[in-house]
Amino acid sequence: MSLKKSAGNMYPWVTHTHSHLGGKCPHECSYCYVSAMAAKFDTMRQRYGGVVRLIEDEFKVNYGKGKTIFIEHMNDLFADGISNETIHRVLNHCFEYPENHYVFQTKNPKRYFYFITQMPRESILGTTIETNRYIPEVMGKSPTPFARFEAMRQLRRDIGFVKLFVTVEPILAFDVNKLADWIAEINPNFLNIGADSKKRGLPEPSKESVLAFIEALRARHIEIRQKHNLERLLK
Repeated sequence: MSLKKSAGNMYPWVTHTHSHLGGKCPHECSYCYVSAMAAKFDTMRQRYGGVVRLIEDEFKVNYGKGKTIFIEHMNDLFADGISNETIHRVLNHCFEYPENHYVFQTKNPKRYFYFITQMPRESILGTTIETNRYIPEVMGKSPTPFARFEAMRQLRRDIGFVKLFVTVEPILAFDVNKLADWIAEINPNFLNIGADSKKRGLPEPSKESVLAFIEALRARHIEIRQKHNLERLLK
């Protein structure tokens, strides 16, 4: 068990990743990279199949200092199916190494409120909002985009000091002004935007919509961190 350096299509501003959880993510989104890998490889299926569970050896990993670590990048720590005790244990592991930045991302951001005072001081809290539209056949059991938006907006309003980000990836067909207004109301420290890299036939926006969205965000003074996979939609 070890801390892994960030690689592949991960956020370039993340230096390392670590996961304490095994089992299948409760949200079951259709485009889940982990589920696709688990269907192909036995080692992935053994670790990320079945019920969500803690892998005890992962708590032995030394985080050191000076890193930006994406915690539970292979699952969703704050999904409703994850126990409070599990979340506490993961956060406590992070607390043992306070000289790092810790990245958390969930599709259930309302749950951040219950743990905000227990998170390491240098935490960065994010959510995924692929579109303003609810597409159940794609989003599985995850909360609706509107629910995610409302929770993040409330975090910004009620806990002003917290560092927030939004990820629009894989970007799905959306309404330009509505989604741009949502992002502006959340007022994240930055926004990641990217496209589907796996050709899964998702309902994607037009080039014109993506360009209009980017322009609308710039007009609202939102920092955009554009991923390379978005280039496919802009050709």
